[in-house]
Amino acid sequence: MQSYKHLFARSIAAAPERVHFAAHSHHLWPDASYVGQLAAWQDAARLADRKWERVMGEVWPTAQAHVAGEIGADPADIVFAGNTHDFLIRIASAIRHRPLRILTSEGEFHSFSRQVRRWEESGEAVVERVPVADDLTDRMAEAASARDFDLIFVSQVMFGTGTVTQGVDRVTQLSRADGPWVVIDGYHGFMAVETDISAWADRAFYLSGGYKYAMAGEGVGLMHAPKGFGARPVLTGWYAEFDDLATPGGGVTYAPDARRFLGSTFDPSGIYRFVAVREMLRDEGLTTAVISAHALALKRALLDNIGDTRLAEAELLHPAEQGQARFLAFRTPRAQQWQRALLERDIVTDARGEVLRLGFGLYQDSRDVERLLDAISML
Repeated sequence: MQSYKHLFARSIAAAPERVHFAAHSHHLWPDASYVGQLAAWQDAARLADRKWERVMGEVWPTAQAHVAGEIGADPADIVFAGNTHDFLIRIASAIRHRPLRILTSEGEFHSFSRQVRRWEESGEAVVERVPVADDLTDRMAEAASARDFDLIFVSQVMFGTGTVTQGVDRVTQLSRADGPWVVIDGYHGFMAVETDISAWADRAFYLSGGYKYAMAGEGVGLMHAPKGFGARPVLTGWYAEFDDLATPGGGVTYAPDARRFLGSTFDPSGIYRFVAVREMLRDEGLTTAVISAHALALKRALLDNIGDTRLAEAELLHPAEQGQARFLAFRTPRAQQWQRALLERDIVTDARGEVLRLGFGLYQDSRDVERLLDAISML
């Protein structure tokens, strides 16, 4: 098995005894991200006020092109923010109907599920949640045909179980410019599984970010916003009219492209890191398919050798196959206990309720799997 540890020398050297199997939660940063971070600082020092000409004129469109090439979209439909929650609340603000009528699943990530629960408490939304099952998208389509909704929100890959949502295209077919709007949460899909939204890019939103599989860290939420959807978000900042700052006032204007969803002044360093990481991957010939194959080999090496360990007694929630999530999820009442026991041996994993999650990435190799197996054998 090939090792790519040399691409993560700084992160590994910072904690050399650590074995990190939480790539799905906080992906270790490759050395290229350090180069990107320095470039952001150096541009700020060198250009001062004029750094924004470089950020918005060069770095931003380069990042747009990388995202568009990854998912099969128009670069002009890509926009960045500090996090995906910023986009969620701006999308909601662009919908005129109140209370918001939302259709979603029971398996969505906290950023969305918490906000939606609060909207329910305040009377600003009514929500219908569909259980996560093999027929999830069929049941969402049935619900949408029976009742009116303003927003339909579902994950490409479920964060808790790693289940890949089948039939996402059927849900996107429900999306209309006059409502409902469909939002696909791709945080565990973008750069984790091969993703092509070109068949529905004209009608659905796609959210993700750099914190996990894009390996760029926090501060680089991203969104594909289809043309004609949400022309004038109510929650807005001055960067949404960045091109028109020199024109006389006379109403609130918006950028004609996805920048209409921008807020105000932001930290661009995450975008620098994202571009630097993408350029590193390009130079190394590391596509999403190649990285996924590496992660799959690691997953299989683990599963083939858990044998009679206690982990083998846990329920594996999705198979280790190509095109699946880049982590394994095991359901067991001992998930929290095992996560703590592994951490005592400097092995980082993640537990959500009764689900132990093991995430795989480029910075691991067969030696890391062997150390993980040794620790598992002592649970």
